[in-house]
Amino acid sequence: MSDRPARWTQATVYPDMWADPNDDPRNSEGASPDGELATLDDFLTNYRMTLRMKCEGLTPEQLARRSVPPSTMSLLGMLRHLAEVERDWRNWITDGDPVPKLYGERDADFTGAVADQAVVDAAYVDLEREQAATDAALAEHPDLGARVGKEDIAVRELLVHRIEEYARHCGHADLLRECVDGRVGQ
Repeated sequence: MSDRPARWTQATVYPDMWADPNDDPRNSEGASPDGELATLDDFLTNYRMTLRMKCEGLTPEQLARRSVPPSTMSLLGMLRHLAEVERDWRNWITDGDPVPKLYGERDADFTGAVADQAVVDAAYVDLEREQAATDAALAEHPDLGARVGKEDIAVRELLVHRIEEYARHCGHADLLRECVDGRVGQ
C-alpha cells in the first residue's frame, strides 16, 4: 500500500481539469484582449490566479510540505519566492538604489516557509503587495519597447519574463499539489 494520496479532481465535466469550465475563474466570456500589452497582462493575471488556486484549501502544514528531499520547494515557499521575485523586478525598473530582499538571505523565501498560519498569511499579503507595486511601476512605462533601469532592459522583456516565471512555477505547483493531496488538473 502506498502512502501517496489518491489522484482526484473537483471537475465533473472534464475529469482531467482542475475545475469545471463554468466554475473556473480564469475563463472569461467574450473576445480575447486586444493588443500586446493587454494580452500579456491577461496571461500574467491567469497564471497568478492559477497559483492561488493550486494553494487553496490547504492547511499551513500542507502548504509548507517540501516536495522531494533535499529540495526546499513547497507551495508556501513558492508564494514567498514569487513575492521576492516581484520585488526584485522593481530593481530592474529603477535607476535608484535597489530595494532590499524581502526575506533576507538567499533562499530564505523557501527555507523560511514553515507551517505556521502567521507565515502563510504574511506570504499572501507580501505577494499581493509586491505584485501591486511592480504592476504600478511597470504601468508608468506603457511603451513595451521602452528601455528602463540600470540594465536598460525592455519593458516587453520584463513582462514576458514575469509570465515565464509564473508559468514555470505553476507547473511546479501542479506537482506539489498532487504530492500534498492528490488533486490534479490543468
